[in-house]
Amino acid sequence: MIKKFAVSSLSAALLGSVALLPSAAHADDIDGIFDIPNRPSLNFYGATGLIDMPSGEAMADGQLAVGVSNFGGQTRTTLTFQATPRIQASFRYVGIQDANFGGFETYRDRSFDVRFLLNRESRYLPAVSVGLQDFAGTGIYAGEFVAATKNFSGGRIPGTVKATVGLGWGRLGSSGSIGTPFGSDRPAFDTQDTGGELSVDQWFRGEVAPFAGLEWQVNDKWGLKAEYSSDAYEVETDLGVLDRKSRFNFGAEYQVSDGIRVGGYYLYGSEVGVNLQVQFNPKRPVAQQRIPAPRPYFIRPSRREIPEAYDLAWAASEAEASVTVRDALLPLLEAEGLTLVGVHSTGSTTEVRYRNDRYGATAVSVGRVARVLARLLPDSVETFRIVPVVNDLSQSAIVLRRSDLEALEFAPNSSDALLAVAGITSVAPSLPNSAALNEDLFPVFNWSLGPYLAQRYFDPDEPIRIDGGAELNLSYQPAPGWKIAGRLQHRLTGNIEDGENNNSSVLPHVRTDGIRYAQARDTSISNLYVSRQWKAGPDLYARVTAGYLEKMFGGVSAEMLWKPVGSRLALGVEANYVKQRAFEKILGFQDYSVATGHASAYYEFNNGFTGQLDVGRYLAGDVGATVSLEREFKNGWRVGGFFTLTDVSAEDFGEGSFDKGITLTVPIDWLIGKPDQRTASTTLRPLTRDGGARLNVPERLYEQVRSGHRDAIVGNWSGVWE
Repeated sequence: MIKKFAVSSLSAALLGSVALLPSAAHADDIDGIFDIPNRPSLNFYGATGLIDMPSGEAMADGQLAVGVSNFGGQTRTTLTFQATPRIQASFRYVGIQDANFGGFETYRDRSFDVRFLLNRESRYLPAVSVGLQDFAGTGIYAGEFVAATKNFSGGRIPGTVKATVGLGWGRLGSSGSIGTPFGSDRPAFDTQDTGGELSVDQWFRGEVAPFAGLEWQVNDKWGLKAEYSSDAYEVETDLGVLDRKSRFNFGAEYQVSDGIRVGGYYLYGSEVGVNLQVQFNPKRPVAQQRIPAPRPYFIRPSRREIPEAYDLAWAASEAEASVTVRDALLPLLEAEGLTLVGVHSTGSTTEVRYRNDRYGATAVSVGRVARVLARLLPDSVETFRIVPVVNDLSQSAIVLRRSDLEALEFAPNSSDALLAVAGITSVAPSLPNSAALNEDLFPVFNWSLGPYLAQRYFDPDEPIRIDGGAELNLSYQPAPGWKIAGRLQHRLTGNIEDGENNNSSVLPHVRTDGIRYAQARDTSISNLYVSRQWKAGPDLYARVTAGYLEKMFGGVSAEMLWKPVGSRLALGVEANYVKQRAFEKILGFQDYSVATGHASAYYEFNNGFTGQLDVGRYLAGDVGATVSLEREFKNGWRVGGFFTLTDVSAEDFGEGSFDKGITLTVPIDWLIGKPDQRTASTTLRPLTRDGGARLNVPERLYEQVRSGHRDAIVGNWSGVWE
């Protein structure tokens, strides 16, 4: 069988366009604070605040914000995420002109912030937050604060007035100090600091200074701000890039649309600044999902009315019954965007295994299969066992009684009622011998041709470098579980190769020579491999992959995963032996080789959070652990972060001290408004270094398996009736 897909490849560059799309959220949709007069605005650091100072507010749960500000020769670009109703995190990239710390005309700096909402605003009490600014960077913006914000409305003044007061330490306590309540031993910013280490002993120490401000949201469009700043801008003043004459800042802001806000400001008695604020929420799609209505099914007559309808004679032979059901199911499931894998049918029970090729949520596909079975099968079949299959791995069995479907579809809280009587259980690796399989599934050849974009971030000379070209994806599946696949890319334009490879790493250059691959050739084989994966038991999954596994390494990888259907915990182990690929020769290798691998633990917390711990040996031979935490929204959006600590010292690691980053995944159906399983993903690392670098293996098991297990299915169970 040959399948042709003329679908363009998706790259992380799509995320940039997402940030410019207005939010579709409304006041009654998310936490009740999405009305523009009361929505927190962003300061020049891209977090909730006044102009240059923070506020005590939090954004709506799940809210994402991008802030771009400029004044006094400084440009700050910030991504902020309201990870929980109380925890807000930010990643910032800054350029300071004429601050020649590292030999560049523009000094580039990366920093992280985190803040915690101590108290939600109430009728009498303000919102109160405590925060750490630049707590894991070089420390040029390092500071801590406690801020309180209260909204006032009504009376003779139109609109809403917000009043903020706070205390700042570090950078935020450098002007107008009122003392050192927690100790004075806090060092000044060191231009030689490589950053990345947590200076816990400095938090809330040194001089403390008050700050305050007012924000008047005149109407739905216009807002005015004024603040008293506690930041002396000592570093910038000493460098001559800013002339600070006053502690007061003033600004006016205009709400362009529901998601975009712009402002102009006069700061510190000498500078003019601008600020662009973009806010949106993953919970609210750009385009509302439009899923074709499911086809109706017939309610069976009662056994008392027509007893002969429940005669089991039609299924005297399980093999014949399975073949009959298979042949009838094939076109019906195909019409729903699903592919039949196999059927096993008896007089009263039918098990269907299928591939979901259309819907992002497994629960939607389960509901579609159930409806088709209720419409097709003889009245005697009461029990449906519906088994989603991903890459030939059967995930779980969703067991539904036909009578429950008939009784509950139009009942109040019908989704919850059906879930209460449904079963989600483990499933055997394969169907019984009497089952009927879809004989047209194998062999199959797939290919796609389309454009691609590759990005390289945070180069000191050019913060964003992009290559673009054509990409050919090929895969051949000769039998269940087997795959031969590869990706060929040809660069047509771009500037990644223009970067300099000033590599001073003392570790094996497993990642820091990445630019040399772009400089060596325009045509490259990103990967070319053969893999075999199978289900070794009801809760055990296995994979072996060999070939060119990624752009920089090739070799052999083996993985085993234990993941019970109803368990939030999963355990895995992976072992690899790889060699570094050559720069010039498209299929060649260098001398460097390494045995690498990890033992992994995964845990699904509440509210869509998944934690992962990987302990083992990395590509440079260093040993340590990676901690990851990701939040997945019901519509497939994912936002996460990770950090890696190994036995490589901060000095040997280099700038940044340890590996860390942010991950973003956007489901395509969130953008286009119709069912689609594709996603666009990217990883933002402040720096790419050799320490803590892990092999990129295609199709690791956990993500393949978890979408069809209990937590993922229950999380989107409302879609079972869609």
